Amino acid sequence: MSGLFTIAAKAKHTATVIFLHGLGDTGYGWSLAMEQIQSPHIKYLCPTAKIMPVSLNAGARMPSWFDIYQLSEGSLLESGIEEAAKLVHGMIEDEVSHGITSKRIVLGGFSQGGSLALYSALTAERHLCLSGILALSTFLPLASSFPQAASNNTDSPILQMHGDCDPTVPYRAGVMSGKLLKTFCTNHEFKTYRGLAHSSCDEELQDMKTFIDKHLPPKSNM
Repeated sequence: MSGLFTIAAKAKHTATVIFLHGLGDTGYGWSLAMEQIQSPHIKYLCPTAKIMPVSLNAGARMPSWFDIYQLSEGSLLESGIEEAAKLVHGMIEDEVSHGITSKRIVLGGFSQGGSLALYSALTAERHLCLSGILALSTFLPLASSFPQAASNNTDSPILQMHGDCDPTVPYRAGVMSGKLLKTFCTNHEFKTYRGLAHSSCDEELQDMKTFIDKHLPPKSNM
């Protein structure tokens, strides 16, 4: 990772959200979004991927969690997603080492970051059981390896969110992933945002806040 944008808890820190940006982006923009929906007891971590050549974009160098060779209708040819997942698992482990149990952590991401969030959650070691997973404008990578590759978090709440006018990660790809996830994940929800392209919107941010606050309530409410 080349940078980490942190929004500290304003009250006693009892929960954490880790959110991963999309291809070519940084954690900064999503840290601003998290400021809009933050709750006092939650710390928000928005890391930035390292800069690397991306084959899909003719070798252009940009922040990317892993290299992408081909992307079409949810089919992904990639290199490095397992290594990227280890980085995410390390972030979760670091929070645990500082007293935040994994069940007080929500992992999420947008586009490429959403794919990595899903993959990281579902392939995490058994002791890293999360409170929830947010997947925005994305799809399940390496779909043909699931459900066999799923080792954890199949009972954790998953909220998948997608605009039906997305030209970058087609809505159909998100729907197909949602149908697959429902076959082996017990608590999966798919939300559609009419007219939304490959971006976020106020309605989606509020739905994110509702999900986060539901699954990471203040400890006095638990």
